Amino acid sequence: MAFQKIVIVGAGVMGQGISRVISATGTEVALIDKDQQLAEKGLEGIGESMDKEIEKWGLTQSEKKAILSRISAKSDLKESAKVGMVIEAIHEDLRAKCDLFKQLDEICRPNAILVTNTSTLSITEIAAATNRPDKVIGMHFLNPVAKIPLVEVVRGLKTSDETYKIIEEFASDLGKTAISVSEYPGYVTTRIIVPMLNEAMHVLMERIASADDIDKAIKLGFGLNIGPLALADQMGLDEVMSWMENLLNELSEHKYNPCPLLRKMVRAGHLGVKTGQGFFAYDEDGNRIRN
Repeated sequence: MAFQKIVIVGAGVMGQGISRVISATGTEVALIDKDQQLAEKGLEGIGESMDKEIEKWGLTQSEKKAILSRISAKSDLKESAKVGMVIEAIHEDLRAKCDLFKQLDEICRPNAILVTNTSTLSITEIAAATNRPDKVIGMHFLNPVAKIPLVEVVRGLKTSDETYKIIEEFASDLGKTAISVSEYPGYVTTRIIVPMLNEAMHVLMERIASADDIDKAIKLGFGLNIGPLALADQMGLDEVMSWMENLLNELSEHKYNPCPLLRKMVRAGHLGVKTGQGFFAYDEDGNRIRN
């Protein structure tokens, strides 16, 4: 099922990345946020991320121009009435997502599919805020969306087979490999990666090794492209802590209890790449500063 235009609600990092990959397929995108300034800032963020790739010969100016030409910045949810699919990419807060889905359910066409990009929250509970739970589904994209070829397609309790098949095909059109996930807190990727990140933070807090050596050990020892602490910085330490707290709340397992060091860093505003300081220091372009 082809979509001529798709609405993305939430112009943050994930909304920007999802907008970009959809636009790259030739589909129009309306990128919506709470006000016009935030939406336009999101559009600027897409351009800036592509500029970095252009500098590294990973993208051309003409490709950037074509992608941006198909994305419009908006602030009115009523744009959603015009499309067959809306993808939500707001912050990881259950109440906020449920409130948004309730609004979208009232605005959108009866047959429109509503997608959430949540990484830990219940699709079933979000869907229950609507009168179309069969048409609500999760697509958990990973950051950076343009580079990671995976998306978790998460079914809620009442998600229909038809909705799943449409989204599976849509994921393929985006060049993503879709894995089918039955709803459970953390799904596959978040549930597995969070304990590793948390344990790496405990190892650092206990002064067993330096942050640099911890990341080297895991990268070289297990053939990974990035170490756990640098990965947490990239994801955003506040976001990582939010995932841990959601999993702890849902599963009551101590392994998801955020490391005290992580809590302290988030309180201090050291959130990783986006603030220039996390477990490592970064310049304004997000490149790690070597000491």
